[in-house]
Amino acid sequence: MSYQVWIDQDLCTGDGICAEIAPDVFVLLDDGLAYVKDSSGPKSDPGGPQGIVPVPADQADGVIESAEECPGECIFIEPAES
Repeated sequence: MSYQVWIDQDLCTGDGICAEIAPDVFVLLDDGLAYVKDSSGPKSDPGGPQGIVPVPADQADGVIESAEECPGECIFIEPAES
């Protein structure tokens, strides 16, 4: 099964655990909040469809761990649309 991930910046505490665990998927920007990223860069349009990225298969464990460890509970993992 494949997944996609997004972050609700309204809940983000800026702790950065996600970027430490899965730096290929998460990044902290200058505003102190975490965003998802893909090969084209950070998706810094919160709340829009541009703020969702597919989770590479080799990053799934790190993305799941990031969501579990996030103090703001702001990381959302969903099944990828077919």
